Amino acid sequence: MFTRHLSSRRKVLMLSMLSALIVALLCGGMQFFYSYHKRDVKYDNLISDLRVYMESYFEELQTSIDKLQPLTLSECKDVKSELTSRASFSLNVRAFLLVKDKMAFCSSATGPMHVPLNELVPDIDVNKAVDMALLPGTPMMPEKPAIVLWHRNQLIKDGGVFTSINLNLTPYLLYTARQDEFAGIALIIGNTAFSTHSTRLIHIKDLDDRPLRSSQIKGLPLTINLYGDIWSAEDLIFALLFGLLCGSSIGLLCFFWLMMRANPRKEILTGIKQNQFHVVYQPVVDSKDLQMRGVEVLMRWQHPGAGAIPPDAFINFAEAQQLIVPLTLHLFDLIRRDAPALAKRLPPGSKLGINISPGHLHADSFKDDMRQFAASLPPDHFQIVLEITERDMLNQREATRLFEWLHLEGFEIAVDDFGTGHSALIYLEHFTMDYLKIDRGFVSAIGMETITSPVLDAVLTLARRLNMVTVAEGVETAEQAKWLRDHGVNLLQGYWISRPLILEQFLSWKPDIHLDSE
Repeated sequence: MFTRHLSSRRKVLMLSMLSALIVALLCGGMQFFYSYHKRDVKYDNLISDLRVYMESYFEELQTSIDKLQPLTLSECKDVKSELTSRASFSLNVRAFLLVKDKMAFCSSATGPMHVPLNELVPDIDVNKAVDMALLPGTPMMPEKPAIVLWHRNQLIKDGGVFTSINLNLTPYLLYTARQDEFAGIALIIGNTAFSTHSTRLIHIKDLDDRPLRSSQIKGLPLTINLYGDIWSAEDLIFALLFGLLCGSSIGLLCFFWLMMRANPRKEILTGIKQNQFHVVYQPVVDSKDLQMRGVEVLMRWQHPGAGAIPPDAFINFAEAQQLIVPLTLHLFDLIRRDAPALAKRLPPGSKLGINISPGHLHADSFKDDMRQFAASLPPDHFQIVLEITERDMLNQREATRLFEWLHLEGFEIAVDDFGTGHSALIYLEHFTMDYLKIDRGFVSAIGMETITSPVLDAVLTLARRLNMVTVAEGVETAEQAKWLRDHGVNLLQGYWISRPLILEQFLSWKPDIHLDSE
């Protein structure tokens, strides 16, 4: 953020860009491989689920078929009703056929028949204990493909049970349930396949792509192929965006950190000499009539290379570099320059709130600095209020004497951001304060179901007992302002009233705020 020379600025910029590029590539690559691995795991789980589903289905079917094997020893007229009943209660089964001497003699669908099995299904080998084939259709449903399954009866020569199974349900049922994760599946028996990409049987050489996963069904000549994309365009785009986000964030952080290390002391002093700092004024109004009672003076830094620098950043650096005194004196100079114009806009007795750091408060020159500053302002016009953050660490004995001296000199003291630090009650116990500025965190919680409201009530009660004027910071809505007014808060400050304004804006500012009279 702080720059020393043009060459160092270029080095910082180049190093930040290089860091951003490396992090972008690293994070984008990691995100891409994570998506790739996640998709890989999905495919593994999916092919496993498909295999388990198919094996479970055929195991249950095997149980039904085993119960039908003894029927091959009977006449069709004696077992027709049982055969039909079994088929009705077997999922996806079109028909059971009883076979004896290679002749299909009984069907659960049509009853008695006398057809050689090799005429029905030439691809079935009755000599095998179990065999399968894919058919483009069956006599009852010629247009719809089916799986045919043969189970030989070990007790009868060339006999057994022949089963036709609907193909239109099994793959599509699985496919539609999770179709967003893959492109399709195919069931393969021998050289024939039935794919979700086609409504008819095809030769395996006509399958479009190499499958991502393939699994063999246990105990059956049936293979399941799973098709999909190794990676998707969405994965690539997300990885690119993630990489850009991480890279840009790291690049900015790296730039910020390197510029901070460049030479903050010199940058602050240069900023003071080159008038890079300016002040803004945030109006403070009375909660009852909403008339302006003063302003809080805030310092801003517009750096020529780094742009607007947050106050917390340069104030912390100024304190760390022991430059808070010259920075505060520069603030006094800026206020002194604007004071004649401010006196025309603000009525006599208006509050002029100024933040004071402990580093300046305990400095040897503090009393002289305050006297000179007060003397440089229009006489008897402004009431200077020194705002000290409750989180700041003060030397108790010395601060007590300083606060007494400030009161004797006509200055007033406010405890700022009350309630955000660990020493809130200690401050009020040991130091005499005139104003208590309620932290914006309490104000923002007004109207919400939180524990903040009881705490805020307690703070306001404490302030009344100590005869302190209360100022609410961060008022952003009329609802908050009304609540604060109704609960006895004296002064209001925040964006609902006005943002901090440069002098020209402040001089022409006209408040446009009002509250219900109820």
